[in-house]
Amino acid sequence: MTDNEDPNKRKENKGTSKELCGYPLSIFFIVVNEFCERFSYYGMRAVLVLYFKYFLRWDDDLATSIYHVFVALCYLTPILGAIVADSWLGKFKTIIYLSVVYAIGQVTMAVSAIHDITDTDRDGTPDNITFHVVLSMVGLFLIALGTGGIKPCVAAFGGDQFGDHQERQRRTFFSVFYLCINGGSLLSTIITPILRAQSCGIYSQQKCYSLAFGVPAALMMVALVVFIVGSGMYYKAEPQGNIMLDVCKCIGFAIKNRYKHRSSQYPKKQHWMDWAEDKYTKLLIAQIKMVLRVLFLYIPLPMFWTLFDQKGSRWTLQATNMNGNFGLLVIQPDQMQTVNPILILTLVPIMDSLIYPLIKKCGLNFTPLKRMTVGMMMAAIAFVCAALVQTEIDKTLPTFPSASQSQLKLLNMGSNPVTVELPGMDPLVLPAAQASEEFFTFDAEMIRISIGSPPVVKNISLAKGKRKTLLMTSNITDNWMLTNDLISKPQEGNNAVRFINGMNTAVNVSTSAASFGVIESFDYSNYSQISNGKSIFTIHNGSQSCEYSRDFGFGSSYTFFIPSTLGPNCQESVTVAEDIKPNTVHMALQIPQYFFITVGEVMFSVTGLEFSYSQAPSNMKAVLQAGWLFTVAVGNFIVLIVAEVAKLPKQWAEYILFASLLVVVCFIFSIMAHYYTYIDPAEIEAQFSKKVDEDDDEEDDKRKLQKAQLEMVKKDSIKSHEDEDDTGKQTNM
Repeated sequence: MTDNEDPNKRKENKGTSKELCGYPLSIFFIVVNEFCERFSYYGMRAVLVLYFKYFLRWDDDLATSIYHVFVALCYLTPILGAIVADSWLGKFKTIIYLSVVYAIGQVTMAVSAIHDITDTDRDGTPDNITFHVVLSMVGLFLIALGTGGIKPCVAAFGGDQFGDHQERQRRTFFSVFYLCINGGSLLSTIITPILRAQSCGIYSQQKCYSLAFGVPAALMMVALVVFIVGSGMYYKAEPQGNIMLDVCKCIGFAIKNRYKHRSSQYPKKQHWMDWAEDKYTKLLIAQIKMVLRVLFLYIPLPMFWTLFDQKGSRWTLQATNMNGNFGLLVIQPDQMQTVNPILILTLVPIMDSLIYPLIKKCGLNFTPLKRMTVGMMMAAIAFVCAALVQTEIDKTLPTFPSASQSQLKLLNMGSNPVTVELPGMDPLVLPAAQASEEFFTFDAEMIRISIGSPPVVKNISLAKGKRKTLLMTSNITDNWMLTNDLISKPQEGNNAVRFINGMNTAVNVSTSAASFGVIESFDYSNYSQISNGKSIFTIHNGSQSCEYSRDFGFGSSYTFFIPSTLGPNCQESVTVAEDIKPNTVHMALQIPQYFFITVGEVMFSVTGLEFSYSQAPSNMKAVLQAGWLFTVAVGNFIVLIVAEVAKLPKQWAEYILFASLLVVVCFIFSIMAHYYTYIDPAEIEAQFSKKVDEDDDEEDDKRKLQKAQLEMVKKDSIKSHEDEDDTGKQTNM
């Protein structure tokens, strides 16, 4: 097969070249594959940080760190995938093999989220958490290897399916291709949080992370099957070698050669890459110089990704302490991420067709590097907004006891008011069947409490770092009971509810979501998790029965007290103590920060790729793509470092720290951009090609001249010999 053959003929591989509406039939399989794969990846990633926090029971910092390590790996492995595809396996085989690895990883994640596997005591929590951690880490590694490895292959493989006469169709394909990416991302971040919020299990009903991971796993299998079905129709180009390897070898040789000739006796070169001229062409060296100029500008860029990718970690964790009730809709914390793809699809055409042309009409030279600088500032503003939202959230969070403190709440179970004296406080009057409005904080583990008149004094033993409620019966001389209260907000936006029975007989309390069972006289139930919305509790006392209803928000804790005499109307008889207030800061307050981060993404990411491609030679696009993805990976590693090292006591302070760092980096980048000179790589390459042609012509002229001179010498030599022969003959004569 020669290089000057018709490329469309060469694409007649073992498959067929059928077309549908002017498009190769094979690309429809590729588009479906990409949609399913993106749904799989973003769906799994949407619920990942909550899986770490609530299923594996990790704290916020560890959950954030592991999340960003995973994201970083997903952006490092594309470099490996591109090298493997271009140098050894080819794009088709690379996609097939790594998709299998990808699917296995997704299935492994789904299995790791089944709590019943190690829940031997059937209490709803895994007993061997190490098993689930190891399984999930193996799954995430396989997913990172798979999704990253096929990332640079699928789009390029789709482009390979078009002939030279289908340039318009190829452009349309890439538009549809990236639409599938955003469509898959949008749908998955809506659907998988809904699946996660469902209850499932064999022995006990818990949040269904296995289903939230299982559906993406199924979509990945569908993606693999669809891609294989189209196998016979694909054009499969042979591996041609990877330009990144050539670039690395050339740079390595230049550095090595420069080190060998570091002595002052050797003449200096204009650029350190010129030391590679001994082995590599001047054109390749010039192309690498152009790429290095752009890669130098990439140095400050990781800081943008440090902030941007936290919308899937810190911002999701922030939303867990907010109110997601939008009236007709109840938004899950991990569903807030859908604001980003929705805004992307909205803002990209607005920026391209309205904002940028308007700025140009105003006579402003809004260059790509200036756009990127503004994009970085937008991301910093987004984190300032996140910090402001966090300060509002902090105002609503309860103050739990420190490791050296204890907290106590009082509940009067009697039918008469009592006066209570606590150490260092004014006397407190507790009405009948009522609790104190707040918890009292003490540094001592043993306190003396005086109740009634004449006073009855008792010593109460508390526990450091714990909250307790003191249950005082109607007969204050009886033994008092201490309950263990929650020292953290209920998980996943649920509400923790318990009942205290102040009657002389046992009662049974039940609701559709949970059963509190039989509560003995003057005793209390365990906490049960109730989701937001209206719940109706049925209270049975022998032949007597009544219903009590309440609307719940998100993240609250309540103690319901059943008094000694239960009237026919439970709604009036039962009293309630709010131990932990519900989330009152609305999730809608996160929309401004999502807006600014998305504006920043459009101005930074989209513009950055356009700028990079315009400033690099045509055969070096892959090198710049690798460099761009590497900045994303480094940005995620920076989150890991800050989350584990900084350990700031307040989350809003961490947001301000990140915003400040980005502002500093933005200032540095603006200085670098100011001194950058835009170039036309095609023109430079053309000049080099022309110079090479001229050099070749000069070489040809030299060779022709040398040949002519050689022929003249030969003729002179022959003539000389003939003259000698004539002279010899004359002498003989």
